[in-house]
Amino acid sequence: MIYPQNFEEKAGFDKIRALLKDYCYSDLGISFVEKIRFSNRHDYIIKLLEQTNEFKEILMFEESFPNKNYINMEPELNRLRLDGTFIEQGKLLDLKASLTTILEALRFFKNCDPEKYPQLILLSSGIEINEIVLQRLDQIVDDKGYIRDNASSALAEIRHRLKALQSTIDRRMGRLMSQAKNSGWAPENSEITIRNGRLVIPMKAADKRKIKGFVHDESATGQTVFIEPAEIFETNNEIRELENSERREIIRILKDYTELIRPYLDELKKAYRFLGALDFIQAKARFAIDTNGVKPLLNKTPGVYWRKATHPLLYLSHKEQGKEVVPLDLHLNENGRILVISGPNAGGKSVCLKTTALLQYMLQCGLLVPVLENSEFGVFQKIFIDIGDEQSLENDLSTYSSHLMNMKHFVENSNSKTLFLIDEFGTGTEPQLGGAIAEAVLENINDDGAFGVITTHYANLKLLADVHKGIINGAMLYDTKEMRPLYMLKIGNPGSSFAFEIARKIGFPTKVLDNAAQKTGKDQLKFDEQLQQLEVEKEEIRKKQFELKNADKVLNDVVDKYQSLHDKMESRKQAIIQEARQEAREIVADSNALIEKTIREIKEAEADKEKTKEIRQSFEQKRDQIIKTKVKKQKAQKQKEQIEAAAELSADFDPNKPLEEGDNVKVIGQQTIGTIMEIKGNNVVVSYNSIKFKSKLKDLERVSNRDARKQQRTHKTNYSSIMHQINKKMTEFNLKIDVRGQRADEALANVKKYVDEAILLSINEVEILHGKGNGILRDIIREHLRATTEVKGFRDAALDSGGAGITIVRFR
Repeated sequence: MIYPQNFEEKAGFDKIRALLKDYCYSDLGISFVEKIRFSNRHDYIIKLLEQTNEFKEILMFEESFPNKNYINMEPELNRLRLDGTFIEQGKLLDLKASLTTILEALRFFKNCDPEKYPQLILLSSGIEINEIVLQRLDQIVDDKGYIRDNASSALAEIRHRLKALQSTIDRRMGRLMSQAKNSGWAPENSEITIRNGRLVIPMKAADKRKIKGFVHDESATGQTVFIEPAEIFETNNEIRELENSERREIIRILKDYTELIRPYLDELKKAYRFLGALDFIQAKARFAIDTNGVKPLLNKTPGVYWRKATHPLLYLSHKEQGKEVVPLDLHLNENGRILVISGPNAGGKSVCLKTTALLQYMLQCGLLVPVLENSEFGVFQKIFIDIGDEQSLENDLSTYSSHLMNMKHFVENSNSKTLFLIDEFGTGTEPQLGGAIAEAVLENINDDGAFGVITTHYANLKLLADVHKGIINGAMLYDTKEMRPLYMLKIGNPGSSFAFEIARKIGFPTKVLDNAAQKTGKDQLKFDEQLQQLEVEKEEIRKKQFELKNADKVLNDVVDKYQSLHDKMESRKQAIIQEARQEAREIVADSNALIEKTIREIKEAEADKEKTKEIRQSFEQKRDQIIKTKVKKQKAQKQKEQIEAAAELSADFDPNKPLEEGDNVKVIGQQTIGTIMEIKGNNVVVSYNSIKFKSKLKDLERVSNRDARKQQRTHKTNYSSIMHQINKKMTEFNLKIDVRGQRADEALANVKKYVDEAILLSINEVEILHGKGNGILRDIIREHLRATTEVKGFRDAALDSGGAGITIVRFR
């Protein structure tokens, strides 16, 4: 049970629903979004969450899943159930494209590991499309939606005859047009055009008798008439008859195809419901990626154990502004089922309450939620909310009366499986009486064993935690030194409203505040301020302790590494000194031997000048050789040391070493690298660019730090967002661009941008409508097309489709 009827609007889920619709590719998925409903069935919620989580992994790690042509053909299939109806030609391409998407999705799930995406594989089971449906469709229609010439032998013959006649007319009309221009009968720069569906030649009114034919039209001034030459009149009539025959043959082909697929309509409708479900699930998955949504632990019994929960709408809003959202830690269990949050206005109390309502409702609607993965959610049968102004002119209800109506419903319908949320509990009437009623209501609901979160400024409600089991206090922390809210929830003690401090900050008259302080009592004000500041300081100390603990650990690691490196360097220094001494001894020994040998040879030569000169040269050569040999040895030793150093650096990377928290890993067979955040038995939580997902230990392999840093530098693009943008561009892309009337530079810039988009989206053929005129635009545009390597070719359109005024471009 959800209360009141406008619960979704009050909790903010109506905005979530609207965002999900924007994430859908087609109205197939939108129809599923509109059907989202709250559920209290544990197994059903688990199934929905796992479906979305599996699709989230597909979007993050797979590249072969189809992400376009999610087209709803159900209305057309329903129409075809009536005898005598046949599929419209314009729907053939949509049918072909969407059936191809369905088959690609089925093929993906059929070929993947059965244990990888079990829920989505189960969803795809039983979906079949008879091969003949797509085979015959491919024989009939091409990739642009045109009926193929060989769709039937009769159509092929008709079109062959049509092309021959068109070619004949084009030649004749071209000859007559040239004759009229050369003779001065036609206006300057005129071209063959169409009037009343017939090819005509523009001629000066004074020369209209020069060519025999039929006048179909004249210009506004009457100076130009449009003549269909008599010699092509019969040929044109024959063409019209052939075109009528072509239309009749196409209708016959469409009727035959409709009769072919009519027995498979139920099978096709089931396939399109599957396509709609995929569109819906992918929308939920993409929304989860953008809001850091995960699949938490789900218990069958009520309870709340949330860590780092954030409001998804607030997160998206702050993300656009470059701001951070302070996450919420919330625990509700048997010892503390009802949380009474107090604190200053604008301190975040209502945000906490709305976050609780929205996340719990989202989860029980099957959506992934932005919390840490080790958070736990319970399943509630009922969720009630009382927030905002509900006064009703129709029912003559004041604001307080509407709150009382809500409290009446809460009291009469709450049980141990209820989650209730009340904002500014007890306000709206005389404080003492309103506080008393609120206290009695809270005691009654607590006796029913319900779970809840309320926000209040009333002191009597804060005191209930001391006398009633199940009720606990919470405070929104406020920095009294800086006079600013911290937006942090601290469970355990009540908070102060800081009315005087806030009033003083906004410049409220001091005289009035002093008078109010005397009426309230300074002791009470000091107690509230000191209590709150104590909580702030405790929180700061806790953070400092955590930072010091981490810093101490880092420092110990640095000292250990320094000591180890120092020992290695000392050891290496002694070895280098010993090696240097040994090399010096060898050099001295070699030099002494060389010198002694040289002296001996000089003595034996009896100081012969020439002989002495030769011996001296030999001495110098051998000396240089000794030096070169030593230098070579030193270089080899240096290279060896570098290799050893590199080996030492990579010594920590052992692919066979058991995985630990903090290791860089990737899924076997995949490329994306993440970091292990947590290991629980055979299950691992891996973070990929701040997005976390669970995996099996056996599915991961270790990756070196160097490879991890390399991917971090190169992989910065959000795949899902890129695919979403490309799909959106594909949907909005027009196969024809009109640049008539534009300046040459403006038209060329628009054509360049248009051609680039066509190449990006892998479009085969487009039309550029530039008009005829003096041919300036056409020449400039075609010059650009010639210089574009991705352009396979271009040509004029057929005469009856615009002729030289349109350039048809084909891409490679």
